[in-house]
Amino acid sequence: MSYFKTAILLAGMTALFMGVGYLIGGSSGALIALAVAAATNVFAYWNSDKMVLSMYGAQQVDARSAPDLVRMVADLAGNAQLPMPKVYIMDNPQPNAFATGRNPENAAVAVTTGLMQSLSREELAGVIAHELAHVKNRDTLLMTITATIAGAISMLAQFGMFFGGGNRDGENNNGGLGIIGSILMMILAPFAAMLVQMAISRSREYAADDLGARICGQPAWLASALAKIENAAHQVPNYEAERAPATAHMFIINPLTGQGMDNLFATHPSTQNRIAALQQLAAKLGIRPPQPAAAPARRGLWGGRGPWG
Repeated sequence: MSYFKTAILLAGMTALFMGVGYLIGGSSGALIALAVAAATNVFAYWNSDKMVLSMYGAQQVDARSAPDLVRMVADLAGNAQLPMPKVYIMDNPQPNAFATGRNPENAAVAVTTGLMQSLSREELAGVIAHELAHVKNRDTLLMTITATIAGAISMLAQFGMFFGGGNRDGENNNGGLGIIGSILMMILAPFAAMLVQMAISRSREYAADDLGARICGQPAWLASALAKIENAAHQVPNYEAERAPATAHMFIINPLTGQGMDNLFATHPSTQNRIAALQQLAAKLGIRPPQPAAAPARRGLWGGRGPWG
């Protein structure tokens, strides 16, 4: 089923590419756009994960540079019956995370320094389990390809704004729209790409929440993490995400601070609804929320191994 969804996504994005190309340069523009789309699809399949990780300045860590984080990922990957993914850390104060990679054998999990500093060990385990659920469900291929091609569609639309308005004599190019049409295209083409992203985004997040809670064994850990990340994401800007909004759907919580397209055009489902679904899952599985530990003051993220190990 994941391959079918990938094929539908690629076909939809390619059609958008060709449509924008036709509006810029007529039938010849559509053919050029088709060639560009084919090359972009191939590039996105093999390299989009590396491009996104580089975009966010993610640095790979190992058992020597971040032993506790890598051990946690390894434990949870074992629970999920997944190969050990690569682990990355992004130097970013906003607590957030995403997974990427074309398949479980080539997957990566990336977390921000803000996430590691603001969450408890149990909450962090819930977030990582959610990202591993994306890997197990093979969502990561869809996420990275969508981000890459949606960004390319936006760039093509902006290109059309400057070169698709007409020829030197003031007449429209074959198939062109003129300056007003070019402006509309620059707005509507990225909007159409965003709609394709949203077509799979919301249900994908609910599924990853469900499976992630099962992987870590405690839905309350993920629910608590989602509440904290949601609150911080509206206060702490993620400048890399603001510059590349086409990648926003990859994160566990929308990293964009803007409030204008919240609800109908949001790339993520409501955090309150996600938390409610996790609470329902806990009740269904008969799992009680963990009781607050009467422990010493906070030990940080890495005090002792969790029950997933």
